[in-house]
Amino acid sequence: MFLGVSYNVWWFLVFGAVISGYAILDGFDLGAGSLHLFLKKEQSRRIALNAIGPVWDGNEVWLVIGGGALFAGFPIAYAAIFSAFYIPFMVFLVGLIFRATAIEFRSKEPMLWWRKMWDIFYSISSIIIALCLGLMLGNVVNGLPLNAQREFSGNWLSFFNPFAILVAITTLALFMMHGAIFLTMKTENRLYAKLHILANNFIIFFVISFVITTLYTLLYISHLSDFFKSNPHYFIIPLLMTLAIANIPRQIKKGKYRYAFISSSVTIALLLIMVALEVFPYLLYSPQTPANSITIDNAASSIKTMKILLIIAAVGTPLVATYTSFVFWTFKGKVVLDETSY
Repeated sequence: MFLGVSYNVWWFLVFGAVISGYAILDGFDLGAGSLHLFLKKEQSRRIALNAIGPVWDGNEVWLVIGGGALFAGFPIAYAAIFSAFYIPFMVFLVGLIFRATAIEFRSKEPMLWWRKMWDIFYSISSIIIALCLGLMLGNVVNGLPLNAQREFSGNWLSFFNPFAILVAITTLALFMMHGAIFLTMKTENRLYAKLHILANNFIIFFVISFVITTLYTLLYISHLSDFFKSNPHYFIIPLLMTLAIANIPRQIKKGKYRYAFISSSVTIALLLIMVALEVFPYLLYSPQTPANSITIDNAASSIKTMKILLIIAAVGTPLVATYTSFVFWTFKGKVVLDETSY
């Protein structure tokens, strides 16, 4: 116990915080990539790429930390989740490889066909990554069939259930909105005006997707709202999330894109907090056989390991956050192309 809270719970919070950091940071990268083909001009695409150029690879560090946190703190959950999602994870990793390759290779040759080819790879891979993340999140929240050995016992085609597909589409819409707002902060003139329109369109896309997913959840997966029904004082969280979503178009209309981006980031964080509250203490729920579910207790490492991990996290996570903040501060402001640009 530490401050009256078990080490398992603390590590669950650390893991959740790291995943939230990844979703917020790499979310706008993926969103910028997903909308890339909406930008028709060569200069516009170069500016969009250079807006994320200094930060995209650093943002992926949070994904590595998240995987390491799950492996170190909850190895049984790590084994079950990565084996269950083997195919989606492989598709996800291929998407990451093609996205990185497209960003780095696009500017290596001046031919128009060459650049268009990598633009297509960049955009499609970003969309695939966002959809894979949403698909896996939807299935984790909804639950997966596990046997007595806590191993996945279903068929990978079952991943494509209506709820998971809706969560995947909502994730893509959220990232596209997030990315459009970020790019608007980094651009000016005609590209700025175009991204202003795109940001508003993606807000509509996200709100529609989010409302449909929420209605489906309440109608067909009602147990996910049990926590808030039994703990009504936590209703402040979905209320704050609703206000954050409503504040995004308000700030965009006023031209205050930094505040809109903050509201978008808060929306992502609060959505993941709601997910964490709904699934806790489960890391992987088995709907058909709840006794086979993986929780923060039966999947955790030893207490001694947890203590050491928390010390490492207390030192390492602020260092990574400080570095990330330094990079953003260094490359703040509008994008200006030069001979070193992508």
